[in-house]
Amino acid sequence: MTNNDPDLQANVEAAREALDAHVREIVAWHFDPATGCPYWLDWAEQAGWNPRDEIGGFADLGKFGLFEDEALRGGPVRRWVPKAYADSPIYTFETGGTTGTPKSRININDFRTDYELFADNLPEEYFPKGANWLMLGPSGPRRLRLAVEHLAQYRGGISFCVDLDPRWVIKLIKKGWNDHLVAYQEHVIDQAVSILKAGHDVQCMFTTPKLLEALALRLDDMGTTMHEMGITGIFSGGTEFTPQWNRFAHEELLDGAYMTPTYGNTLMGLAASSPSGPDNGYKITYYAPQPRAVLQVVEPDDPMTVVEYGGTGRVKLTTLTKEFFVPGFLERDEGERELPYAAYPWDGVSGVRPFAKLASSTTVGVY
Repeated sequence: MTNNDPDLQANVEAAREALDAHVREIVAWHFDPATGCPYWLDWAEQAGWNPRDEIGGFADLGKFGLFEDEALRGGPVRRWVPKAYADSPIYTFETGGTTGTPKSRININDFRTDYELFADNLPEEYFPKGANWLMLGPSGPRRLRLAVEHLAQYRGGISFCVDLDPRWVIKLIKKGWNDHLVAYQEHVIDQAVSILKAGHDVQCMFTTPKLLEALALRLDDMGTTMHEMGITGIFSGGTEFTPQWNRFAHEELLDGAYMTPTYGNTLMGLAASSPSGPDNGYKITYYAPQPRAVLQVVEPDDPMTVVEYGGTGRVKLTTLTKEFFVPGFLERDEGERELPYAAYPWDGVSGVRPFAKLASSTTVGVY
């Protein structure tokens, strides 16, 4: 697979050079005794080599090998705080805990920066500045709530949030308490409907495929739709966001509201998508927010090797910010490697879904 557009090729090369320069800056920062975090300074001392001397660009990050995610489980969490930020207010965000002790990630401003970059690319026709938002997703120690709230404020609006504890949902599923699971989903949708009916002029929304479908069906039972309730723009994400579901949502759920898919997590931030409507068969391709994060599609049995364009592999993430550096983190997802795109001149990933070898051990809940 190739793309012979000379302008795109030039942009790809410029993005590659910018990434290499960014890698050098981030590695210099995290391994400088004056600015770096205790975890990586201790790591370098034990490894016996100095990344500041040996990492000249992104390709050199392979020298770190794969990142062991057990390092993110448990404390003390301050070992991840760069010395330069030791006196800053620190947030800690956690993953859902579907595979054991939740992983923790420190944050200062990254969640704001990530969502401002995403917000700047939202079409104002559907996500008008000044509009209020509904955050219909997981709350608690996850970054989504604060991030969507900041996105709304950044665009001049106010965010309304619901209570949703995905860890309780996981327990209900594992116990087989399906009646309780349905009741909990109804409880979450009750909250969303109350907000939409309360006259708050909510026009934009973040939600997940399962909750979007549940909300749309509830509104249909009420004789209305999300669009009729005032929703004009939705961004939604999750591994259940397939082309088939994308088509179903456009044809059966949205009633003319605009929706853009996203792929994000606690470690990466937010990957935007290229257009994913009927013109391209509802295919969804995600592009990481380079140079702050990089997504690669790698051979499952040889994760240092990237698959060919169009090939299927496991998703590998590298996070590159001054607050947080994680090279070579294997995600629990797989997908297909896609060509660079005009707005995002670097590799993308499509068909994101739970990694087949791990899917049976992963619990997907109400959201």
